[in-house]
Amino acid sequence: MTNSFLPDKLRQQKCLSGKTAIITGASRGIGREIALTFAQAGANVVIAAKSTQDTPNLPGTIYSVAKEVEAYGVKALPCQVDVRDDVAVENMVKKTVEAFGSIDILIANSGALWWKNVVDTPMKRYDLVHGVNSRGSFACVRAVLPYMIKQRSGHIITMSPPIELEHMEGKVGYLMSKYGMTILAMGLAEEVREFNISSNALWPKTMIESFATMNFHLGERWMWRKASILADCTLMMVSEPGGKFSGHAVIDEVFMKERGVVDFSRYQCVPGKEPPPAWPASKLGTFRPPKSASVPPGVYSMNAASSQRSKL
Repeated sequence: MTNSFLPDKLRQQKCLSGKTAIITGASRGIGREIALTFAQAGANVVIAAKSTQDTPNLPGTIYSVAKEVEAYGVKALPCQVDVRDDVAVENMVKKTVEAFGSIDILIANSGALWWKNVVDTPMKRYDLVHGVNSRGSFACVRAVLPYMIKQRSGHIITMSPPIELEHMEGKVGYLMSKYGMTILAMGLAEEVREFNISSNALWPKTMIESFATMNFHLGERWMWRKASILADCTLMMVSEPGGKFSGHAVIDEVFMKERGVVDFSRYQCVPGKEPPPAWPASKLGTFRPPKSASVPPGVYSMNAASSQRSKL
């Protein structure tokens, strides 16, 4: 199998036809790319973000992305939302149900970045990253769940990494907020499995080209992949049967390789330059905490995780 049989084929088949997806942080970057990919696959998309006006460093708004989505012949709902505002989150969900009648997919993509030592992290900044990342994701998940439970189907993805307890220095506050999102995805999976709802976390193997990597000067462009790799991986994940593939913290490349994608050159920002891994090698895989007694609690190797998956 090749790429043409996977993300491309899913788009061509309109695999999300009739589905409704809420994507937070969708006014630019990764969220926008996911929104356009889902639209190509036939989904109606809720563009949930704060931006209603362009700025020099952060171009793109909920309205500009909505127009791009609708160009694919589906419906879009631009929705101004600060995920830290509980009322705004509830209103977003209410408007979605009123407009489309269901909520089939939630991509918790809104994020706040802060890579600094603990001593250089003001509490105001700490509160921001936790308010947007872990708390905001929790609020969005909690708001959509009653509707997914009622319809007994749904897919939820948090954009957060496998939990790695090494090399956390320089981004402790940020990782605390991101790991909270992963714990949400992993724990929720068991709470809602009986309702055919899938809950997973997704993280890139490499740095991704976005306004965050550009504005924070996180490496050079050859070190990044295009956001389309996360959009394609997300499309593949939500195309899995509801409730079957759930409770995983996924690395994009490994998930896609497991399903037949062999060529990732299309995602290179600089053609011919393959970006280096940006996440610890011990976690470069579809990750699930092993249940085998032979593996000490908290010690997760990819070989152990892979062997456990084959038994589940």
